[in-house]
Amino acid sequence: MADDKKKKGFFQEFKEFISRGNVMDMAVGIIIGGAFTAIVNSLVDDIISPLLGLFGNMNFDQLTAKIGGVTLTYGKFVTAVINFLLIALVLFCIIKTLNKASESAKKLTGHEDKPAAPTTKICPYCKSEIPIDATRCPHCTSQLDK
Repeated sequence: MADDKKKKGFFQEFKEFISRGNVMDMAVGIIIGGAFTAIVNSLVDDIISPLLGLFGNMNFDQLTAKIGGVTLTYGKFVTAVINFLLIALVLFCIIKTLNKASESAKKLTGHEDKPAAPTTKICPYCKSEIPIDATRCPHCTSQLDK
């Protein structure tokens, strides 16, 4: 019976964990990221590499170097670096666009972040920071104007 309660508690906790919005958002992000990676890989493999191959008449994936009895396929690394840079560039552009759209939406709706009202002031006598509604400075004990 106690084991049964532990299992229900564990599965209940797991269900609550999975049901949280941030976990679901992360899962969606990973799935979309995988699909996006496939698109970028195709862009590099099927479009960019062949175009660059026109200038050097080669495909990056097939670049190799032999050192002793070892063959280094550094072309695949070059392709991976190009993929990474393209993904980073596209993500940067997407995030920049989203931030700009968010700022524009805030301006249009009038929900701009307004600075919070001050909670402290400076004592005119001793220059210490004191609560804004203080009538006497706790540091120098001076009587303050209202």
